[in-house]
Amino acid sequence: MYNSDVEGLDAFVQKYNTLNKEISKVIIGQEEVIKEVLITVFSKGHCLLVGVPGLAKTLLVNTIADALGLKFNRIQFTPDLMPSDIIGSEILDETKQFKFIKGPLFANIILADEINRTPPKTQAALLEAMQEKSVTTAGQSFELDKPFFVLATQNPIEQEGTYPLPEAQLDRFMFNVWVDYPSYEEELAIVEATTSNKEVELESVLNAEEIIYFQDLIRRIPVPKNVLEYAVKLSVRTRSTDASAPELVKKFISWGAGPRASQNLILAAKCHAAINGKYSPDIEDVQAVAIPILRHRLVRNYMAEAEGYSIERIIKEIL
Repeated sequence: MYNSDVEGLDAFVQKYNTLNKEISKVIIGQEEVIKEVLITVFSKGHCLLVGVPGLAKTLLVNTIADALGLKFNRIQFTPDLMPSDIIGSEILDETKQFKFIKGPLFANIILADEINRTPPKTQAALLEAMQEKSVTTAGQSFELDKPFFVLATQNPIEQEGTYPLPEAQLDRFMFNVWVDYPSYEEELAIVEATTSNKEVELESVLNAEEIIYFQDLIRRIPVPKNVLEYAVKLSVRTRSTDASAPELVKKFISWGAGPRASQNLILAAKCHAAINGKYSPDIEDVQAVAIPILRHRLVRNYMAEAEGYSIERIIKEIL
């Protein structure tokens, strides 16, 4: 596609900036959230968005799918949703043969809305697809479309009647992105834009083939040894059982980050470096992505909650 990786990375920066410009036609503010979602896409990861209702989480995913020129499906998770409702099911056709009808999971971008509202059986079916990039039904395996990317949303309030994701399943998500309220100026612009009859036309900036090329290109970015060591040390220091863990971790953390955190720190740092026009990541790139990567991988104990130590505060102190 490009003559060299350097040329490819230069083209990637241009595409990324154009993509950002397109998305900002619809989404006002939320620059950090958009950046983290796009890093996840180009790092072949999945993303968990946490925020109260009405912060345009669904609109954001829809807009990104349009600008990326990808097929998008939204699945509203409810307590009665079954695995076959998302994977698909077999039916008898006119010739009395079983035929597999694909479910909404067969798309490039899946928005799993309120993932904690559905029972563990259905959550597990989605998480298998995220890990294996394929689904198994009636003994047959079906490959999912490429690129494949899951964006799940969770509502932090109203925990009645929910099924929180276990730590092992949360670990499958590269980023845990906190979607916050817009500022006064942003909200003013949002209300002005959404209460008029103005239609916004989005242009597709990339296609599936280009996205797969850039995903592979980011994997090929070389990482200096000191950056690799820094990322792994950062993960290791979150484990209270490790000798190098700071006192704060030993006191407040009951469960630390696993090796998947170290892998994701390096992948996301590579992508963060690439979008900033660098050909190799440095320690600042690892630090820039550390909070959303470690946020859902550390488990606080009751002392941390009693003393008001948030996960973010603990991560910042480790950094």
